[in-house]
Amino acid sequence: MPEDGPSPEIDTTRPSVARMYDYYLHGKDNFQVDRDAADRVARAMPEIGELALENRSFLRRSVRYMVRRGIRQFLDIGSGLPTVGNTHEVAQEIVPDARVVYVDSDPIVLVHGRALLATNEFTTVAQADMRRPADVLEHAATTGLIDFSAPVGVLMIAMTHFLTLEEREGVMAPLRDALAGSHLAATHVTTEGHDAAAVEQIEAAYAATPTPIYFRGKADIALFFEGFEFVDPGLVTIDAWNPEDDKTDRPAKDVGKWLYGGIGRKI
Repeated sequence: MPEDGPSPEIDTTRPSVARMYDYYLHGKDNFQVDRDAADRVARAMPEIGELALENRSFLRRSVRYMVRRGIRQFLDIGSGLPTVGNTHEVAQEIVPDARVVYVDSDPIVLVHGRALLATNEFTTVAQADMRRPADVLEHAATTGLIDFSAPVGVLMIAMTHFLTLEEREGVMAPLRDALAGSHLAATHVTTEGHDAAAVEQIEAAYAATPTPIYFRGKADIALFFEGFEFVDPGLVTIDAWNPEDDKTDRPAKDVGKWLYGGIGRKI
C-alpha cells in the first residue's frame, strides 16, 4: 500500500514531464505551464498524442511478456501519473498478486498514487529520482513488495532519454547489479529518420523542465541495455515490437518510429 506521510509540495511554476505526458494522454492533472510546453513539442511533433498512446501500448506488451515468463514483481521507474492500463492493472489481470512499486521524482505522482492505490495491498508508489539509483532501490526494498533476490521486471518507459550518456553508467550499473535473472524494458526517442530542426525544437521545449531530453541514434540507445541480452525482436522501433499483443488504443498512423524500445534479460 502507499507510504504514509505529508503531501509533498507541487511546483506549478515550471513544466513537469509527468504532467506534460498526462496532457498528451488527454488527462486532467496538468497546469497551463505544462500545456504550453507540451504545445511547443506538438508544433514539432504533431503526432505526440498518438505516440504517447503507442508508448503506453509498448508498456502493456512488455508487462504481459514478462508476466508470462514468470516475473511476479515490477519496479516501474519514472511511472508518471496514473492512467488507464497501468503496470499493476496489466500484471494483476494475469496474476492477481503480482507486486508493483511505482517510482517517480515528481511529487504530484506520489499524491495521486496514494489516492489511487489506497486499497491495493500489492502495489505502492514512492518518490525518488532515477539519477540516485541507490534511493530507488532502497525505496523499492523497504516497501516489502520487491525482493531483489528474485527476478524483477524493471520498466524505464520513455525515461532513459532524460539521462546524459555520462549519467548512464552511474544510473544503470547499480540497477543492473541488483537484478538477478531480471528483465529491463525501456523506450527512448531517436534522431533516426527525423528532421533535425524538429528534434532541436522538442529538445528546447524540454530544456525548460527539470528534466531535459536527449534524442539519440540506435547505437547509443543500445548502450542503456549493456549487461542485458535482448529478447526477440531486439531493439526496434516500438511499433515493430510484438505489435499483435495489444490492439487497445493503437494509433492508426505509423508514429512509433520516434521511439526505439526493447526488453533485455540480465545475462
